[in-house]
Amino acid sequence: MSTQNIVETHDLGRVYQQGTIEVHALKGVNFELAPLEFAALAGPSGSGKSTLLNLIGCLDAATSGSLTLDGRPVAKMNRTQAALFRLRRIGFIFQAYNLVPVLSAYENAEFTLYLQGVAKQKRREIVEPLMQRVGLANLMDRRPHEMSGGQQQRVAVVRAIASKPAVVLADEPTANLDSEAAIQLLELMQELNEEQGVTFLFASHDERVLEVAKRVIQLRDGEIVSDEVH
Repeated sequence: MSTQNIVETHDLGRVYQQGTIEVHALKGVNFELAPLEFAALAGPSGSGKSTLLNLIGCLDAATSGSLTLDGRPVAKMNRTQAALFRLRRIGFIFQAYNLVPVLSAYENAEFTLYLQGVAKQKRREIVEPLMQRVGLANLMDRRPHEMSGGQQQRVAVVRAIASKPAVVLADEPTANLDSEAAIQLLELMQELNEEQGVTFLFASHDERVLEVAKRVIQLRDGEIVSDEVH
């Protein structure tokens, strides 16, 4: 496996304009993420953790500084290149699950592979074992509204990891789950990290997430104030 950092930032900044006021969401952030990490960005609302996650996910653009993902400078990517990089190299798990309502659990789970142009049989060979692995083998034909929040989030996990991305970005993945479902989800992601080498970066203020993270990066007012390995 490559020892090259998946994420490297240098003096990364993001400024938003709210009327005549400039909001400095990130201020000179220096941060690296290596393969196999199970790390969390922590901090209160407005600390900059979701902004940093969005920049790493190529969902937003930095105002200043530099960001390198998987060895590629993001500033040198045009919009199409950034979209393709996001599709091929980044997995996403969102607070609101973001499943397609009219698709089955299986169809949602294979959706990224479908967008990548992977053949139908190959998609099935990849997705079915993963659905079995996360305990959804008997629910593959169900629509999202027929599933619990924890089950929907497990579908989102399979969708995120099926294409073997460089990193999975999880933005408050436990926020809409009860305690039991949240613990089960975190245990699943720990196992995927340790057994299948999936790299995870969370943005969360959930203590349950921070307790299991192997590294916690604390942000406050757009700046990293601590970076601790557990």
